[in-house]
Amino acid sequence: MPSNTLRIGTFNVNSIRARLSLILDWLTHRQDDLDIICFQELKATHDDFPLSPFEERGYFCAIWGQKAYNGVATCSRNRPLSIQRGFGQKEWDRESRLITTTFPEFTLVNLYAPRGGEPGSQKWRYKLNWYQHLLEFIQNSFSPEQPLAVVGDFNVALTDLDVYSPEELAGAIGTLPEEREAVRRLLDWGLVDIFRHLYPEKQLVTGGDYIGGDIWHNEGMLLDFVMGSPAFCQLITDCYVDLWPRRRRRPTPSDHAPFIVELVCR
Repeated sequence: MPSNTLRIGTFNVNSIRARLSLILDWLTHRQDDLDIICFQELKATHDDFPLSPFEERGYFCAIWGQKAYNGVATCSRNRPLSIQRGFGQKEWDRESRLITTTFPEFTLVNLYAPRGGEPGSQKWRYKLNWYQHLLEFIQNSFSPEQPLAVVGDFNVALTDLDVYSPEELAGAIGTLPEEREAVRRLLDWGLVDIFRHLYPEKQLVTGGDYIGGDIWHNEGMLLDFVMGSPAFCQLITDCYVDLWPRRRRRPTPSDHAPFIVELVCR
């Protein structure tokens, strides 16, 4: 790898405290090669976030926590130039689902989208409205010409190729037409699905049942994405799902696997 290669990981950990030993083992396994790690579903307040182990590894962590639910954190080797927690709208910032960090090379939006619910339900409407506010936030804050990355757990399998069995999971939460359309509006604005851009026909999953053997058989959905503006995509050299922390028996893994992108900063 070139010396100026940068690696970014996004990982829904499903409780940062419950998964801490697994995360640290994973970082050791990777020889601490990740420059930025975006965590989702912390299920911990800022004060309860286990900061010391990450600081000892050389990370600065920008955290937006919430007790028992949600929560996002971006841990980076270099301190961000700026940090914004949420949309900046009180009504939509009651849940800790979005944190934006700005670095010299690019801006990074780390998100944990609502899971949603059955069509017509309150949770379904909330998810669609949340995505509309995300679109407006991006439209009002950025330009497609800027180097921008939007990463995290989108809780949507964007196409049938992102679902291991479209027939079996037809109509499942995460595959509903309205959910997919909400994410496609981000692509219409100018974002690019980096994995699908690099690997148009490849099938991978990041989310699946951690009690059964789904992930061992590539069964589940691709719910975690790194999307970027064209300027950011020009920096990308590769991307992949790292199944190492997902295929552990002990400690109990998250129901998601990390998604990694590699880029060269010029």
